[in-house]
Amino acid sequence: MQLITGKSRLKGSVTIPASKSHTIRAVAIASLAEGQSVIRGPLVSGDTLSAVHCYKALGAKIDTSDSASWKVTGIAGLVRAPKKTIDVANSGTTLRVAMGSAALAPSGRTTAFTGDEQIQSRPVGPLIKSLNDLGAKCVSIKNNGKAPVAVTGHLKGGKTSIEAFSSQYLTSLLMCTPLAENDSEIEVTLLNEPGYVQMTLDWLEKQKIKYEKSGLQYFKVQGGQKYKSFNMQIPADFSSATFFLCAAALCGDSVRLSGLNFADSQPDKAVVEYLHAMGADVNVEKKAITVKASQLKGVEIDMNATPDALPAMAVVAAFAQGTTRLVNVPQARAKETDRIKCMAEELKKLGGDVEELPDGLIVRHSKLKAAHLDGRSDHRIVMALSLAGMAIKGQCVIDTAEAMNVTFPEYVKLMKSIGADLTLKE
Repeated sequence: MQLITGKSRLKGSVTIPASKSHTIRAVAIASLAEGQSVIRGPLVSGDTLSAVHCYKALGAKIDTSDSASWKVTGIAGLVRAPKKTIDVANSGTTLRVAMGSAALAPSGRTTAFTGDEQIQSRPVGPLIKSLNDLGAKCVSIKNNGKAPVAVTGHLKGGKTSIEAFSSQYLTSLLMCTPLAENDSEIEVTLLNEPGYVQMTLDWLEKQKIKYEKSGLQYFKVQGGQKYKSFNMQIPADFSSATFFLCAAALCGDSVRLSGLNFADSQPDKAVVEYLHAMGADVNVEKKAITVKASQLKGVEIDMNATPDALPAMAVVAAFAQGTTRLVNVPQARAKETDRIKCMAEELKKLGGDVEELPDGLIVRHSKLKAAHLDGRSDHRIVMALSLAGMAIKGQCVIDTAEAMNVTFPEYVKLMKSIGADLTLKE
């Protein structure tokens, strides 16, 4: 599928859809809990439906017939190891979190996981090691530290240390260790994207899970605990809002985003600060954000906490006067794609002055021209490139646009509702 873009002027109001990260955490915890939970206003997308498929396979009953209210009957921590391999499709969060959940299965019961080509290129070695330290038996089937993997119970607890190059490794451990037999101690020797771990801790707090911590470097989690059923509205997604914030900063007369809650710990809310530092006209109200296009300037941004925002911010940087440095985000090379390399290559097709760093990008003000682009089957790259297409003359064609369905199937519809010249073509 191709996404065809034309120069656009954006004006109006849009309600941002629900958070992918919160929806997947909700599915996992509800599935492991006792009783029936209600997940109100979930994100319905490829990744979240992968989580539903996965936790159904592990024994939960999940009714998604009402897209506005999913009902989950949990398994009270009694994980079933299915005979068939669980395919998580493109969902890295689902894979990492579910590996921890599968480790709760009875001793000797094995669950195998696989995913698409991108998932099979993403490392999970540190998580494998830690699950083994805590009593499970976890292996990379191809012995390369990546999926497909096999996880055999039973998680007992104990001590481990982990390099959380991806925050999802630590999130997985924090979500499964409360249900282990004994207490667990986790030493964190490296942590990227700490805000996503805070999101996980917020869920544990709501569940009244008992743990001790020292910063985000050490955790002691009490074993033998239980998750409880809940009824919760899923917050709006700042990661999805990033594309509307950036689009409005580039070509917005006045765009109002509603539904976002700055009290939520989602790290991508920092994009508002990034754009403000670049000179964007951003007005944050109690329940909405209004953004208007203005002259932007180059700045240096530490993006370690927000790797998902890198593609969009790289596009914005090309329109900013001077030089922008997006740094300290090496984990962006191990997402669905090597987003640092891919964004450099695609921006250069548009005429961008871009330089790769080991951990980021240097982007200089550029006079971009329309081009045929490759979205690399990466949802965030497709949407980021559409921002460039809306801000320049001529027509850009972006391949692999179907990747947007992973997290944001309504992207084109919502963007068109505020004036975007976007067309999907089979």
